[in-house]
Amino acid sequence: MDVGLKRELEQKVYAGERLSREDGEALYASDDLAWLGRLAHHVRTEKNGDRVMFNVNRHLNLTNVCSASCAYCSFQRKPGEKDAYTMRVEQAVAKALEMKDEQLTELHIVNGLHPTLPWRYYPRVLKELKQALPNVKLKAFTATEVQWFEKISGLTADAILDELMEAGLESLTGGGAEIFDWEVRQHIVDHACHWEDWSRIHRLAHSKGLRTPSTMLYGHIEEPRHRVDHVLRLRELQDETGGFTVFIPLRYQHDFHDSADGKIRNRIQAQTKMASPAESLKTFAVSRLMLDNFDHIKCFWVMHGLSLAQLSLNFGVDDLDGSVVEYKITHDADSYGTPNTMHRDDLLHLIWDAGFTPVERDTRYQVVKEYGAPVSMAERRSEPQQVWA
Repeated sequence: MDVGLKRELEQKVYAGERLSREDGEALYASDDLAWLGRLAHHVRTEKNGDRVMFNVNRHLNLTNVCSASCAYCSFQRKPGEKDAYTMRVEQAVAKALEMKDEQLTELHIVNGLHPTLPWRYYPRVLKELKQALPNVKLKAFTATEVQWFEKISGLTADAILDELMEAGLESLTGGGAEIFDWEVRQHIVDHACHWEDWSRIHRLAHSKGLRTPSTMLYGHIEEPRHRVDHVLRLRELQDETGGFTVFIPLRYQHDFHDSADGKIRNRIQAQTKMASPAESLKTFAVSRLMLDNFDHIKCFWVMHGLSLAQLSLNFGVDDLDGSVVEYKITHDADSYGTPNTMHRDDLLHLIWDAGFTPVERDTRYQVVKEYGAPVSMAERRSEPQQVWA
């Protein structure tokens, strides 16, 4: 990068000035990862100090049966396929109750677009989950699912969100975003929810008092300019509504034949490479620098690995998601090596080991409990430490 441009960007960051589209593309073009990390860590520290948030959550995927066949997706199954499944409401409640003794604070529910499940199934499952776990927040359904509910019910998103909120919905999830730019999106997505509907539904959710996360699937056929465009759309919507809690870059995964039927469903795998650790850290850093109106940037450790998750805390990240328990969307696709479950103590030690202070939060990013600062390096060196793979 030109020295003058580098100095100009640095001055803008330290002055707290908003970065432009051209600035974002220039940051992605830089090969000085340490410099990018320093800038992003400055912004992250100004906003959040040395705090790293996490929650105790459980992911529930009620069904993997899906009418869409998105090119990157290894989770979806068609009706009648060997490992297609759909949970009965009672099964979903039983799975959620398995975490009852761990002081669970959130259920995260995302599903396929099931072609025959009736709309009434969805508010019913929320109502039953809330009755079984009244103190647990329900973060459920992508904007893509809400648009699907419009199709199968004949209701508007307005009426659908009202009914879901009455059943216990606290937040939508951030999925269905992938990459918004149509130049890329038309090649990877096989459903009808694109930027216009995704933004419409989140805007509506924010108007009703819901606060929602946002995501971006990176590291496939998109280019850095598409990532910049993606975050700028989110930044503009956040200027309008203020309803986003966090931005979550999600690392695209290859399919490693570990599904029950041995099929590869990822149709773009042959022409793609998964993002390298350096590319992931750059994506976190640039996202933190561009999204000046977002309080939090999350590293979803399931998709990135535990060591990279720790490193990301020095590249703009201040949230490591939660305990997760079971994330079939990624683990049905890959054998990347991340565990299914991280318990509260695991997350605490992961954060302490990286030199940060853990803060347990709820779905709306309200503090549940603040924990002590990490022990000093001298104290850590005095006894053997666990190494995170």
